[in-house]
Amino acid sequence: MSSSHARASSQIERWMTGGNGTSKPRAPSVQQGRGSERQDPRRQESPQPSTSGAPHRRAASNSLGTNRGVDERRTERIQVTTKESLTSRTRSPERRSGPPQTTERAKTVETTKSYSIDPRPKSKQLETSHEASLVPHTTAPLASRISVHPLASQAPQSLQPRPLHDLSLEVQEAAILEDLLLVFMGYEGQYIRFSKGYNPSEEKDRLAGPGFKILPGLDPSLHDLTTTMLKMATHYGAIEAFVEVQSREEFGAVNHALCAAIRKLLQDYLILVVQLETQFLTNPSFTLHVLNLHTLPTSHMMFQVYSLAHEILKRNSLLEEDEDSDGDFDDIENILETLREGGDLGPGNIPGKKICKGGSVLGLITKRLETLSGDPSARSLLTSLLRDASRPYMMMLNEWLHHGSIKDPHAEFLVREQKSIKRERLEEDYTDEYWERRYTIRDNDVPPQLEGVKGKVLLAGKYLNVVRECGGVDVSKAVKDVPRSFDDNRFLDNVNSAYAHANESLLKLLLTTHALPARLRSLKHYFFLDRSDFFSYFLELGTSELRKPVKAVNTGKLQSLLDLVLRQPGSVAAQDPFKEDIKVEMNEISLTNSLTRVVNISGIEEGEKLQTLASQPISENDKSAVGFTSLQLDYSVPFPVSLVISRKTVWRYQALFRYLLSLRHLEQQLVSSWQSHNKAPSWSHRSSNQELQLCKRRIFTLRARMLVFVQQLLYFCTSEVIEPNWQALIARLGAKEDGKDITPSAVRTVDELMQDHVDFLDTCLKECMLTNNSLLKVHSKLMRTCTLFATYTGWFSRELDKSDPDLAGPEKPDNMNGQQWAKYQKEKSDRYGNSKGSNAAPETTFDQARLEKMNDILQQYEYNFSRHLQILLDALNHYAATETVVLLGLCARLSTANQGTQYSGPRNEEDGGA
Repeated sequence: MSSSHARASSQIERWMTGGNGTSKPRAPSVQQGRGSERQDPRRQESPQPSTSGAPHRRAASNSLGTNRGVDERRTERIQVTTKESLTSRTRSPERRSGPPQTTERAKTVETTKSYSIDPRPKSKQLETSHEASLVPHTTAPLASRISVHPLASQAPQSLQPRPLHDLSLEVQEAAILEDLLLVFMGYEGQYIRFSKGYNPSEEKDRLAGPGFKILPGLDPSLHDLTTTMLKMATHYGAIEAFVEVQSREEFGAVNHALCAAIRKLLQDYLILVVQLETQFLTNPSFTLHVLNLHTLPTSHMMFQVYSLAHEILKRNSLLEEDEDSDGDFDDIENILETLREGGDLGPGNIPGKKICKGGSVLGLITKRLETLSGDPSARSLLTSLLRDASRPYMMMLNEWLHHGSIKDPHAEFLVREQKSIKRERLEEDYTDEYWERRYTIRDNDVPPQLEGVKGKVLLAGKYLNVVRECGGVDVSKAVKDVPRSFDDNRFLDNVNSAYAHANESLLKLLLTTHALPARLRSLKHYFFLDRSDFFSYFLELGTSELRKPVKAVNTGKLQSLLDLVLRQPGSVAAQDPFKEDIKVEMNEISLTNSLTRVVNISGIEEGEKLQTLASQPISENDKSAVGFTSLQLDYSVPFPVSLVISRKTVWRYQALFRYLLSLRHLEQQLVSSWQSHNKAPSWSHRSSNQELQLCKRRIFTLRARMLVFVQQLLYFCTSEVIEPNWQALIARLGAKEDGKDITPSAVRTVDELMQDHVDFLDTCLKECMLTNNSLLKVHSKLMRTCTLFATYTGWFSRELDKSDPDLAGPEKPDNMNGQQWAKYQKEKSDRYGNSKGSNAAPETTFDQARLEKMNDILQQYEYNFSRHLQILLDALNHYAATETVVLLGLCARLSTANQGTQYSGPRNEEDGGA
């Protein structure tokens, strides 16, 4: 029986070593080997022929050793062991005086080997062997290319080991020890196998980690200890699969760095397994408890790595436990741009595929590090992993902070770049996408270390990006002496210093190189009609063109007139170096309608565009617009000044310009009416009809009230709103009015400069009552009433000629001299074509109905103006008390226009209801 066992063991050894056991045998003394083992077990580093050591060395042959000389010695050793086993039972008990554990372990391995296979011809045994093959290519750089070994449960019955309940406790322990060393490396043992539901071919099963089951019959004490150590084997299998999957290209550089760090830990883990195997083969006192003690620190380390990997896999939706599958569409613009440029759509860029990479991975490690800060070993491990994983992220951060460029092929950096938004689109882009949307923050992918300074990180790179595009940054210059990981003490100082340098560079570029204060001063001259002698001259030259309907206006002719005026030697604008940037254009939408539409916009969603005035529908009221009401100026500025004077700010300038121009134009119309009232004989003549004379006085009074209203409003907007806010803006810029002294320290950041500019314009719009819907409506009605009244001056003059009995007859009135009468007759002849027609019979008599009609129309003008002015005053008092106190001064001035009327003082309830 012992001989058959020995032959079976010999066949196992030859099958495992590939049949290389046919060399010439050597027969050293068995007793010498056994004696040397008893004297010094630590000296058994090379194979020695002994009955106790031989089975262990056969177990070691399962690792597929490739040394031919070692295989030959093992073959001969098997033959010697066979002879020894035949005589050991008949020898005296002195032979068993050695350590009992060594003898029992030798018998254990030999017995299990002898029962592990049926002694059949060798050719039939080799028929069941598995043939390895190469698996298809994967994107993981260091993934295994060898096919998976077949499961032990699928092996034929002839290859199944001897049941555990047939073995003694010592033999069970030796067998389990040998199996554990295999299981620790991810393979199945004889008695420890993969659980039934585990499929090594399925990626999800491998990522979750293999479950193990122990064949029945194992002693309970050994079973509990073995089950505890099997967790480390499960963790190892899961971590190995995690490294293989996360090393794919689409998971980004941070995951690749993390996998490289974990791969080093796995290498140390395998070295430990090799050392444990050496102890198992050479140390007779190596037991299951000793193995457990040796693996406890490593088991804890593997558990921490496994837990971290499990969390990352759940974020990547690679495990069934994660039910949140919301896609990340942050980079859809870059995906479309890549497709437009003919690039490939990689797996990491597919919309809807959730991938945890970049800052999310670093945040996950940081969160676990904070949670496990009380565990020294876990803290040391996670700190090391965070340091290694953050290196590629820090390279991207330093490139962004010091060069203003993004090298992020896997879209994992906290700053997202929309490559489709180019600086060439800035001129026609109303939403300033180049500055506001080209570079944005991925709020969900910001590492906790950068959460407090993410704003500075974004601005530092944006500033440097602008300076770099203007040629102010040497990209080829390498960045030296910068922190390479998050745990560097200089980490925050690096961000702050880079931000300060970038801000200073861009401020200097804007304020000195591109003369931003001078450009703002130029805008004030043109859009706020400051020192506007040239513009008054332009309006005078273009009056004939501006009186036409807006669609009939020749914009090219107006542009030529403006260029002519701006180049006039005596003009203020003649010395302006930026006068070439001013352009004339027509806007068919009225000022009130365009402002109302903007005011009614509650907000603009991200990704939407502010509707330009040219694209808005035209209402019926806008169809009657003329050149005076539609005239507006445009201003073009080069990059990077266009970041400050953007299309949004230019629109604000245009709104204020159109408002001031409308007041100027209305003032000019009322002044023309005043001139007509003073010069025309029909107005200056004192009529004998008292009712008609009273009507004239009412017209004079209403015209004066309207002129006071317009002039006070114009003075308030220019002197009490625009000028003080302008001085405050210039003070913030640190520039004096002559433009010679500039101190950039007055403005701390470029974004503050941009915000100050926008705040200046918004304040002007608000205090000029252009951002309040109710004030706009009342103001529009007042302006329309004044405009209609001014245009009705000619009609009133004609009605006076027909209604005044003194002027209707052919004879000169008593209170008019001959010169005045001759002038009147000449004007009347020019107005009606001939003197005979003018002295016709129907005009010789006084027409009372005509006078009553004129009084009715005048009364409507007085009512509308007085009523709406009082409504405006009440509204201004309310908003002065609740929003803008500066409106109180305007209320005091405008109230003088209603003094002495029935609407002076607070409104009554009847008017309020109306």
